[in-house]
Amino acid sequence: MAVKQHFKALVLAVVALALTVTGVVIAATDSNPSSLAKDPLALNGYPPKTANLLITVATGSSLGLSANVAVNFDNNRVDAVVRFPLVISTAAIELRLLNKHLYARSADVSSGPWLAIAYKAPALFGVALELTKPDVNLLTGFTKNVTTSGYSTTYSFYRDNVALQSLLGLTKSTSPLGSIHWTITVGSQGEVTQSTIKVTSKKSTTTLSVTVLSYNAPLKIATPSANDVTPISAKALERLLSAAKFTSIMIPRNFTSLSQSNIS
Repeated sequence: MAVKQHFKALVLAVVALALTVTGVVIAATDSNPSSLAKDPLALNGYPPKTANLLITVATGSSLGLSANVAVNFDNNRVDAVVRFPLVISTAAIELRLLNKHLYARSADVSSGPWLAIAYKAPALFGVALELTKPDVNLLTGFTKNVTTSGYSTTYSFYRDNVALQSLLGLTKSTSPLGSIHWTITVGSQGEVTQSTIKVTSKKSTTTLSVTVLSYNAPLKIATPSANDVTPISAKALERLLSAAKFTSIMIPRNFTSLSQSNIS
């Protein structure tokens, strides 16, 4: 697979795992009892205009990172501050996805310089719809368990013998098999509030967790000034990302097919 395709697989995985995975399934229809505190994330049936998310990824001792992600669904823009540990400190990178480009810079500076690569972001309005009222029928073929606490409902799904691949999507003749444990928590009106996916194979375990911090908070994601932007190639950016051991992150080989009953 070409390097450019590898990089696109990485970006799609980061965006999809940060956003779409939290809104694939599950609608809770129970109303909030009057004796309970008001659900702070309730959407009243309307898709959110914005969302603030906390994302963590862990692969045992080899990689651990966290990210604060702000999404504007109206204009299809994303801003994220990603933190990952170094040997004796923690590095932070700011990413912006907008105007058919992905921008990256050190999060320790308030202005430029940015590195930029051409990339067309996937449409995010569909994600907003799924976050509002996910469809319970999309996930099939899993062992399912349901628990409730206050106005929250958590759905737990488990499936074994799923074909896996690395986050970079490197092509192999055979794929390792592993298990998926997926939990999704929804609020009083069925809005997604938290989701965790744990992917386990014989050699590694990857845990991705997404928590919704807020919906519909005021959010403006600006386009970096052209004077502060330096274009780079997909190959150069992949070399930078590979230093953070992204190849150790395992995801389902057919991630977008998890909503179907015949995962291969």
